[in-house]
Amino acid sequence: MNSKRSLVRRTAAVSAAAAAALVLVACGGNGDSSAGYDGHTTKSPSASAPASQGQHNTADAAFAKGMIPHHRQAVDMADLAPSRAESAEVKKLAEQIKKAQDPEIRTLSGWLTSWGEEVPAEGATDHSAHGTGGMMTAEQMDQLENSSGKAFDTAFMEMMIKHHEGAVAMAKTEQADGAYEPAKKMAGAIITSQTAEITRMNKLLGKN
Repeated sequence: MNSKRSLVRRTAAVSAAAAAALVLVACGGNGDSSAGYDGHTTKSPSASAPASQGQHNTADAAFAKGMIPHHRQAVDMADLAPSRAESAEVKKLAEQIKKAQDPEIRTLSGWLTSWGEEVPAEGATDHSAHGTGGMMTAEQMDQLENSSGKAFDTAFMEMMIKHHEGAVAMAKTEQADGAYEPAKKMAGAIITSQTAEITRMNKLLGKN
């Protein structure tokens, strides 16, 4: 009789351990808080990107959410150049920045949508810059908007250098921590192009 009772107790203990293991598996692993609520699944559908491009992680989502407002502000700055800049080089640079960053904003927004993440709202630039380096304040943007000629050229390049340095730092974080290959590839392109533009602007400012 005793041996029978101890067998039942042992079976119950094993079942409890198995249930605990199942809960651990269900709640851990992919870092997605929506996974495992039903105690059976280890992955939620929104946790994975299209299979052809691989998984994404929280660093990829943070990169996209940070880079969208960052890029939008750079495009806003570039939009001021045609009517205010004196230097043909600055106008050309502004055009290149806009041409590179506009399509990246669309791509980043598409990724967030496909991951079930929220795309930063338009006009949220000043308030959604959490931890994204190099963003200009509203006052700095006003200062830029109200300047023209050589003063604009200098202010534009000095601000854009800081802006680019922030983007390069964000891109390096994505390369180190991200998992989504297309995002890491974009980060590499941002580092290459914006580092070259920083060098070019420093040269134009006589700071090489």
